[in-house]
Amino acid sequence: MHWSKAGKTREARKAGRARQACVALAAAGMLAVPASAGSAYADPTPAPSVSASSPRSSDFAELTPAVAARLDTAIRQVMREASVPGVIVGLWAPGKGSYVRAFGVADKATGAPMRSDLNVRIGSQTKTFTVTALLELVDRGKVKLDDPIAKYISGVPNGNRITLRDLADMRSGLFSYTMDAGFFKALTSAPERPFTPKELLGYSFKHPVQFQPGAKFDYCNTNLILLGLVVEKAGGLPLGEFIRRNVLDPAGLSHTVFPTGAEFPSPHPQGYTDQTASGKVENSTGWNPSWGWAAGAMISDLHDLRIWSRVLATGTLLSPETQAQRLKTLPTAIPGSGYGLGIFNVQGWIGHNGSLPGYESLTVYLPEARATLVVLLNTDITLKGYEPSTLFGQAITRVVTPSHIFNLPEPADRATPSPSH
Repeated sequence: MHWSKAGKTREARKAGRARQACVALAAAGMLAVPASAGSAYADPTPAPSVSASSPRSSDFAELTPAVAARLDTAIRQVMREASVPGVIVGLWAPGKGSYVRAFGVADKATGAPMRSDLNVRIGSQTKTFTVTALLELVDRGKVKLDDPIAKYISGVPNGNRITLRDLADMRSGLFSYTMDAGFFKALTSAPERPFTPKELLGYSFKHPVQFQPGAKFDYCNTNLILLGLVVEKAGGLPLGEFIRRNVLDPAGLSHTVFPTGAEFPSPHPQGYTDQTASGKVENSTGWNPSWGWAAGAMISDLHDLRIWSRVLATGTLLSPETQAQRLKTLPTAIPGSGYGLGIFNVQGWIGHNGSLPGYESLTVYLPEARATLVVLLNTDITLKGYEPSTLFGQAITRVVTPSHIFNLPEPADRATPSPSH
């Protein structure tokens, strides 16, 4: 999942590196450090904070052949330094042109090339769909953001005080199940096994609350499991079906799915991870993403994510009032970055990232330039603790929007989704 990878418990570190499906806004769940001219990770100082309120189309470079060549070079450099097998990149801006490329291989065994039409597991970008479904129910008067979670789900620690809003903006204080050592052992010992939402919550609820609701930002996948259950209860349908009928179909997303098991529509790349029991790199393509469920199980492609970036950032499925609430991102520990209702704003780029074993994704939109950036790759193996999707986002925006560089610094010691598991 993700927005940034969350840190692991001491026990989980001893057992191996757990791939947290949560986003930790860099240190708390965001992306990666800005790169220097010579390296994708060398400069540990975040880029200057830039106001996200009014990017202009003139801030976006025209996608000329010369700029495309610079992008090719920057992307290949990140691939080399981070040992990324394959990556798909799409960049579009009205009046500025487009840039769509696939680099590297989709399958290391056969050498099959990466292609721009492949389906990819998108990890924590799932959160944007789950929270959109919740906000549609808000617009219909079925739920209220300031309702306590205890109104819908019993047995939640501090459930009478934690609101749906606290859950959606990552300020609940609940313990993320993806940081539990027992969960890590269960996942890595049998990665093809299914998990139920009840099981996932069990890993979380055995831990005390971390802080009182609203006290601070803390990216937590448990929050989304609870919101998925609320959508099911208030919407009267299984989560995947509710999202299909009320989010995917109205948005025109015909290649985006919420799997019920390990199914993976073809064509798709093979995924490679080191989040394994042995710590060695393995092929995770067939692993069951049910452990991510409402927080990170979905699959999509470049075409659909291009559409979704605008739908998400402009709120075409929601009332203007609800979308305005969604975009009121609250500050995190990273200058120039904030997290709202299942969405982040990083230096003006609005969207989310995602990560789960074998795959990472990033979909962001720069509103007044009406620019979209989508990055999809077939590994989640970090480079010196930094998400490869962040390194790509940073390298690309350094070329096309130097006033709005997508920088999400993260600590070297963490597990998995920076705005994604």
